[in-house]
Amino acid sequence: MGEIEPLALKRPSLFRNYISFVGAAISIASLASDVLLFFIEVTSTVENPYVGILTYIIIPSVLMFGLFVVVAGMILERRRRRRSAPSAIMAYPKLDLNDPHARRALLAFLIVTFFFVSGSAFVSYRAFEFTESVTFCGQTCHTVMKPEFTAYEAGAHARVRCVDCHVGSGAGWYARSKLSGAYQLYAVTFNKFSRPITTPVHNLRPAPETCEQCHWPEKFFGAQMKVFNRYGYDEHNTLRQRRMLINVGGGSPTTGLVTGIHWHMNIANEITYIATDEHRQVIPWVRIKDREGNITEFYDRTRPLPPDQVAAATKRRMDCVDCHNRPAHVYQPPDVAVDQAFVAGRLDPSIPYLKRKAVEVLSGSYETTPQALTSIDKGLNDFYQTNYKDVYAQKQAAIKGAVTEVQRIFQTYFFPEMKTDWETHPNNIGHLYFAGCFRCHDGEHVSNTGKVITNNCNVCHTMIYDSMNPAASVKTGPFQHPVDLGALAEHKCDYCHKPNKPFQHPVNLGDISQFQCVECHPKK
Repeated sequence: MGEIEPLALKRPSLFRNYISFVGAAISIASLASDVLLFFIEVTSTVENPYVGILTYIIIPSVLMFGLFVVVAGMILERRRRRRSAPSAIMAYPKLDLNDPHARRALLAFLIVTFFFVSGSAFVSYRAFEFTESVTFCGQTCHTVMKPEFTAYEAGAHARVRCVDCHVGSGAGWYARSKLSGAYQLYAVTFNKFSRPITTPVHNLRPAPETCEQCHWPEKFFGAQMKVFNRYGYDEHNTLRQRRMLINVGGGSPTTGLVTGIHWHMNIANEITYIATDEHRQVIPWVRIKDREGNITEFYDRTRPLPPDQVAAATKRRMDCVDCHNRPAHVYQPPDVAVDQAFVAGRLDPSIPYLKRKAVEVLSGSYETTPQALTSIDKGLNDFYQTNYKDVYAQKQAAIKGAVTEVQRIFQTYFFPEMKTDWETHPNNIGHLYFAGCFRCHDGEHVSNTGKVITNNCNVCHTMIYDSMNPAASVKTGPFQHPVDLGALAEHKCDYCHKPNKPFQHPVNLGDISQFQCVECHPKK
């Protein structure tokens, strides 16, 4: 019998190296974890931001890193073998479909590739979808975005996704948002973010490309009724109700009605301004281009800008968010939030001095939210236990409910950890707490021809009822103060009305400070 030749030894796969083994272990562990998290997300009834970011962003990235390590290990192993024993290097595979083994290998490769590409496409889409979600925007960076997310949920746009306003449609702004998000990720990771988060957002997409996709800019609204219910700081929390027509108007020349507040819309008129501060609260220069193309420039005569500064300054074309600058993240002042709670029936106005005490504890200085909640509880309970023992005994449940409601107000609009509240974020609607409309409509912005940007109250609103002056409720006309102000009538509202504080007379009244206003200021 002939001598049997020994079988040729099969050369080991390039995969057989420690680096590729480590990469394979990372990939297998990542895949198993991702599958588990995917089923957790599918079966969960509550969307968790951390499960989503792990399932569709972090763990898939780790899986791809593991596969990269596997390939890198194989490349390094091939180079090692080439240096030590060139004959040990495996030849590249040959594709011969007549060979059953080659066909099975190709079929297996195509199936694995199909599932891998499909899975990658699914994960990529879900990652995109997740990064566009409110959960990702508001809750992933919990501490940083907590004020914005909480105020958003309590606001009028709570059903509108963050990206619909901050990004809008189209690939260009999506790419911009992700580049901006990369810096934000760096800032959060290395604790480089500001407290509070500064506003306005200077790279925000123009309002015509976002707001006006839902809000019809050419719609003429006419005058809209608004009811103001304000409760006093007196013992009885006295209600004062005012009903006012807000002259919203419209700005479309197609209707022939370019009047009211929405005259400012960019449809028939173009308004450009210069702001000299980051919050856009100081506006010393305004340019108006009307529908005929006539241009008028207005200067603040109390702080005029030299022509060279006007020429060099950054100019902004006015749009919706210059007035509606808190459309989705409103931080209510304490007195407004307390008034709303009274109106909603969550606070009992029969509890003496509840408005005064609630605003007082909400306006305190606190380092943390738990400290504030404890102080609110103690402050309200101690006040009524000490000064109104009978009321505390009879209305203990109502006072306990008041404590809970005031704590809720604090947790909705005050965030000491981020140094964020109503004072850090000016609201330009109105003119009581911030300059708002008076940034331009202060009677001080004049043109070279003597034309003045009006500060006539009746241009924007018409008072039709005031519970402190019911005799005049059947009349319409400009706002009339309930008492004769005399020389003080020339001052703006905030000269006397300080936010979140009981009214303080501009002069020391001494013993007559307890009198009613009309005793010194008889109504004409």
